Amino acid sequence: MSSDKSSSTETQITKANLMQSAELILSDDIVVSYLQDNPEIFARHPELLTSIRLADHQRGTVSLVERQQQQLRLKIHSLEDEITQLMSIANNNEQLFSLYSDLYLRLLDCTSANELLDCLFQATTELLSLSNLKLWLVKPIAVDHHSLIKNDCGGIIQNRLDKDDYYFGRLQQSEQELVFSQVTEGSVVLVKLEHQNKVLGFLAISSADAEHFDPRMDTLLLSQFKKLVAKLLKQHLTFKEV
Repeated sequence: MSSDKSSSTETQITKANLMQSAELILSDDIVVSYLQDNPEIFARHPELLTSIRLADHQRGTVSLVERQQQQLRLKIHSLEDEITQLMSIANNNEQLFSLYSDLYLRLLDCTSANELLDCLFQATTELLSLSNLKLWLVKPIAVDHHSLIKNDCGGIIQNRLDKDDYYFGRLQQSEQELVFSQVTEGSVVLVKLEHQNKVLGFLAISSADAEHFDPRMDTLLLSQFKKLVAKLLKQHLTFKEV
């Protein structure tokens, strides 16, 4: 009698262990892997597509088909948003390219350093709607213009532009006062000017928008701009250095 009870107990324990093992083994990963490897299961059991109900925050419960349609709609909306953003970026790039092209022609028509600086300042503040433009040159020149920085900014070019051609972001208060003669809000870009492997100085352009000049900005247009400005500055300032 005790032997029968012992055998029954062992059987129950074995069944419990098997059930526990099955629960441990049958994980989400295994189910997902099985469905991925056997997609024909829904072809063999089409009723699953409509009979399985999934929780939905807005509609209570939905079928697999309805959930799939919902996911597709979300994906389509996401793609539409991406396309809209890309079109906006392309439109902005086209406008910028047009502005830079017009600016290049105007810069090439300048016949003096003052005219060149006037053109740069006007293009920055009026055409591009930015706050300010300043120019610092390594060597002093016999030209007086409101955009020229008279303070010694050698430390700034060494700290910010020693290894890079551009600096995007914010300047320290002491740097702002050296470059712009006052504390400025927003963001700036510093553009190192070089001609024939010689550093001439840098351009500092500011924006009231703190997010406008971002380190992730594309520098293709700026690269062409800096080369042209450096060449024209060297051309107009060659015989005017003191």
